[in-house]
Amino acid sequence: MRILGIDYGDARVGIAITDALGVTAQGLETISYNGNDKILLKKLDEILEKYPEVDTIVVGMPLNMNGTKSIRAEITEQFVHKLKCKYNKLKITTIDERLTTVEAHKTMNFLDINKTKKRGIVDTISAVYILETYMNRNK
Repeated sequence: MRILGIDYGDARVGIAITDALGVTAQGLETISYNGNDKILLKKLDEILEKYPEVDTIVVGMPLNMNGTKSIRAEITEQFVHKLKCKYNKLKITTIDERLTTVEAHKTMNFLDINKTKKRGIVDTISAVYILETYMNRNK
């Protein structure tokens, strides 16, 4: 079984997936959807069709640094509700994603990735960190 990790943003969503053994997480892609969840859900249908062995979806929950819910967290909860309704046979869960974007930027700076490429991959890298956090927590 595989796990799908999602970094849900306003305009773009990063997607990561575990390998077939559930040992490592790899970035799949960043989906530009400009806030239209129908476009995003259609793309997720395609991903789940390509990877039918996915049994869990983990969505990063953007809490404030003090652990309280942000407005973005409430929007993310609405999206998670849509996922639970649409993919009711899958386990859908959330995990605290504080600082994943910061870590993604640190990684890209370390790898000396130029500014124009960063925008397109930061969400995917963040999704990998979300997925790795979930995997480490469940070991």
